[in-house]
Amino acid sequence: MNIEQPAQLSWFKSSYSGDEGGECVEIAADATAIHVRDSKEHGGPQLAFARRAWAGFVADLGRDRT
Repeated sequence: MNIEQPAQLSWFKSSYSGDEGGECVEIAADATAIHVRDSKEHGGPQLAFARRAWAGFVADLGRDRT
C-alpha cells in the first residue's frame, strides 16, 4: 500500500514494549492509516496500513487460537 506520510505524526510506544530497549515498536494514526516503525530507528523505514486492514489485524490477534 502506498500512502503518503503526513508531515507530523504523534508516535507512541506499544504497551507491550518493555523499558529495556529491546524489540519495540511505535505506532501513529492519522485520518487514513496506522503507521508503524522501530522505536530505535525513528528515521528508518515505516509501514503504513489502511485503518480497516489494521482493525482486522488487531481483531485477529485477539481470537482464541486453541
